[in-house]
Parts: sequence; structure tokens; C-alpha cells
Amino acid sequence: MEFQFWMLIIFPVFFGMGWLAARVDTKKLLSESNALPQSYFQGLNFLLNEQQDKAIEAFIEVVKVDPQTVELHFALGSLFRRRGEVDRALRMHHNLVDRADLDDEKRQQAIFELAQDYLKAGILDRAESLFRELEKSPYGKPSLEFLLELFQKEHDWLKAIGVAQRLAVVSGQSYSKQTSFFYCELAAEKIAAGNVVAAREHLQQALQAYPQAVRATMMLGDLLVNEGQLEAAITTWKNIETQNPQYLPLVAESMLNAYRSLNRELDGMVLLRDYLSKYHSIDLMNVVFDGVLKNEGPAAAYQLVLDELERNPTLLGLDKLLEARLLEVTIDKRADIELVKNLVHKRTRNLAMHHCANCGFNARIFYWHCPACQAWDSYSPLRSEEIGMTITL
Repeated sequence: MEFQFWMLIIFPVFFGMGWLAARVDTKKLLSESNALPQSYFQGLNFLLNEQQDKAIEAFIEVVKVDPQTVELHFALGSLFRRRGEVDRALRMHHNLVDRADLDDEKRQQAIFELAQDYLKAGILDRAESLFRELEKSPYGKPSLEFLLELFQKEHDWLKAIGVAQRLAVVSGQSYSKQTSFFYCELAAEKIAAGNVVAAREHLQQALQAYPQAVRATMMLGDLLVNEGQLEAAITTWKNIETQNPQYLPLVAESMLNAYRSLNRELDGMVLLRDYLSKYHSIDLMNVVFDGVLKNEGPAAAYQLVLDELERNPTLLGLDKLLEARLLEVTIDKRADIELVKNLVHKRTRNLAMHHCANCGFNARIFYWHCPACQAWDSYSPLRSEEIGMTITL
């Protein structure tokens, strides 16, 4: 390319423009830094030195000196709520909501934060009012999620169902399983009040919302037993095999008792032994073991456990095998077996837990609703050893 003399002019011009821009940016940065209160830099210094309480106090001074620091208001308010200082969070977010110069976007954000403060403080009616106010705003989905949490705390299951249905529309996600549990809770309340007709209706609604709702099927079976409809109860419980066979151990004893009341205990034992051959479970084996022990004696009960232990070797199974062995040995041989059984039993106590997959809480009984984290259907009906877990208490 042929050299042009005008290029000699352009290069210095570009250089000069860059120099001026840098000067302007530097002056702007310096002016903004000078405008910040000294407390702001003290707060930063405290944060860098991991002195959080002193940093907070410094930032509060900044807010007092310069009320325009909106983002700092939000940050401090959220921090106070996380630390459990709800009163301070409420004051911080109230100040923002009351400001006349706040634009709509920031006002909605302030209302959303304030609603969370009320929820944290347990002032649920105020929290509900504010979350409902935000349903059609950009904070609509998280507000509905908080409303769902709120109504579960209040045990207002009808409102929880309504919110879950709206959330499904807004998010495109399914809330059918949660909805089925809410209907089951409504049914439980009706049963406690003696209104069986309404309870049955709610359980049918649970199954319509979520056809795999094992809890609803179990409760329907219990209602039929209370009405003396034992055949219908057994037929209802049998549906659990198609819903989720892992939950069959939860109704095994009830099924066997229903068969006994119909004078058909052997039919019940045949059914449960068939389930055990297809779906291994320690709890199911225990029910079958008791039935075999009653009807066929210690030797048959011992053989049952031995066969199961060969198919599914577990320490829980070994503990049961030793128990069965003690039933048929002579007195002079019991001491050694009892010693071994006691040692094994101590080792298996932690393996016989039900485990919450959501928070890790362990319990000796089965829960539909975790008492620790409030998650639904987070417990496996199997014991911890059966799902390959080792629990240390």
C-alpha cells in the first residue's frame, strides 16, 4: 500500500483522544471516590480483615450519611435477615418501601425483601399480603414459592393446592406429587373430625392429581378396614404393587391382619411370600417371618431367613437369622448365639434407619413429611443398609 502523508496527522489525533479519555475517566473515578463517606472505606477494611460486625456498623453509618445508597440498603437488609436480626432487616426494607424517589423495579424488590422479613419473623398474614401483591410482577414465581411454604406452615392445605396449581402454570413444572400430599393432609383432618365421606373424596382427588400416590392408596385401604370392608381394603392395597412396590412393606402387616380377620391367613401368607420373592425388604421379611413362625414353627422361620440371607446378604438379615436360631436351639447352646446376636444387633442399629434424601435426617420410623427439612416423600421405605448407606450416629 502506498504511504499517504495524511496518515501522519491521524496517528497523533487518535493518541490525543485516548489520552483525554483516560484523563476524564481518572478524574471521574477520583471524584466518585472522594464523594464516598469515609465509613464506606472503613467498612471495606473491616470486611477484608474478617471483622464482620464492625463492617456492618460502618456500612450503617454510610447509609445514615448518604440515604441514596439503595443497593447498600438491600445488601444490609438481606444480611440482617440471614443473621436472624429480623427487626433490623424490617426497618431497613421499610425505609426503602417508604421512599418516594424509588422506581417501580426497586420498589418491587424492596417489597419482596420485606415480605421475606415478615415470613422469617413469623408474621404470616403480612407476608402473605405482600407476596400476593407481587404475583403479577417479575417476582411472581418466587413469591408463589414462598406462599407455598407459608401455607404449609399454616397447614392451610386448600390454599397450598391453589398456589401449587398456579406455580405449575407459571413455571411449567409439575407439582402433582406435592398436591397429592396436600389432599392427603386434608383427608387426615377430615378423618380426625369423623367426616369419612369428605376424607374419601380428598383421597380420590389425591389419586387424580398423582396416580402413583401410595399414601392415598394406603389411607383408602385403612378407611375400608374401619368400615369392615376387608376384601375391598386388600384389593386397594394390592394396587401399591403397580404404583411403587417398594412401599408394600408399609401395608404388609395390615394386609395379613385383614386376611386373618377373613379366616384366610394362609392366602395372605402366600401373597406376602410372593411379594418377598420379588421385592426384597427387611420389614417385609419380618412380617412374613412372624407369620411363618406362628403357622409352621421355628425351623421353617429359620429356613425362610436363611434363604433370604443367601439371596440378599445383609447384617440386618443376619441379625434376624440369629434371632430365628435362638428359637430352636437347646439351652446349653443359647449363650454363644446370644453373645453373637447382641454384637451384631449393636452393629445393625444404625443400619436400620430411614434416611431423608433431601437433608440427611435419619429416623427409626418412616415419614411422609420430613420433620427436619419439611420435604415431602424424601424418605425411602427401605432401611439404610438396603439402599447401600452406612449411617453413623
